Amino acid sequence: MGRGYIVDDSVEKYLVSLQTASLSSLTDIYQFQTPQKAKSESDPSERKPVHSLCDIDTEWVTQHAKQVSWTLPGGLSVLGVFLITPPDLEKEAQNTLRRLVFSVEKLISKGRLWSLNEDDVSERVGLHICSKTRRAVCRTFDVQDAKSSAKPADWKYQHGVSDSWLVLKCSVELHVRFPTPDITLENLEKSTKVSLQKWGNQIESSICLVNGVRVSSDSELISGQKKNTKAFPSNLRQGLQPEEVRTCASVQVCGGVLALRGVVHCRAYIHSNKPKAKQAAEALKRDIMNTVSYRTEMFFEDLLMSEADGERGILGRVL
Repeated sequence: MGRGYIVDDSVEKYLVSLQTASLSSLTDIYQFQTPQKAKSESDPSERKPVHSLCDIDTEWVTQHAKQVSWTLPGGLSVLGVFLITPPDLEKEAQNTLRRLVFSVEKLISKGRLWSLNEDDVSERVGLHICSKTRRAVCRTFDVQDAKSSAKPADWKYQHGVSDSWLVLKCSVELHVRFPTPDITLENLEKSTKVSLQKWGNQIESSICLVNGVRVSSDSELISGQKKNTKAFPSNLRQGLQPEEVRTCASVQVCGGVLALRGVVHCRAYIHSNKPKAKQAAEALKRDIMNTVSYRTEMFFEDLLMSEADGERGILGRVL
């Protein structure tokens, strides 16, 4: 028996709308259609049909998946990729989906600051839909095993799937300084990634308070609460572990410093019948780390674009 997925019926309506519009579309399993390339923005009648799935631009798809992952709150992630094809391309679909699923996961996990645990699911979805029969075939791939083969999975639609999800909110003040030995874009980006990973480790080991109270990791969040309670305010408290406490000052050569300051407003969802404090803390911490990591990556992308445009003084202004 393979894995089963309960999907909100709004996703079904979205997929049907794509087929009704007679589109051959490749997108992430998320309610955004993949942006079409500039050359396809011309008259639809001039678009050439895809005769082989090998023509799909993998980089274009993975970059879109990466951008989608940036918009997701805690507790949600890119589940996989779906492909809508005519019957004559059905045989190619499985290999294409496998290639895209692994490529998407590789890019998304590249800048991840948190570590996977035993409760994390390593399977991702490849959903194929025939544009003629509208038959959907769902398969999963274990992205932790490069040699894994496709496994059949159940795909069912249901109304109001997300109505019962628990919402968690948290605001974290951020004041982190990243020293860099030399004020160059390459060294700055490298040292920032190292410093971000250290900061991420501190966030993972921090203490999460639910409604201002520290509770055990196995405690149920809705225990003693009203059944219609859906939102919980939370707080994070960072504490140093004994091995992290230094008895002397740490000295290093520093040519510049990048400072991140502000407030990160986090929002996370728990889709479990019996949500526990451990799940809440994990979802919030990952949302915090993802937000800071993505914003930092966007910052360096802007620096690269500015440098390419000849704005040489930008590093001096931000350091």
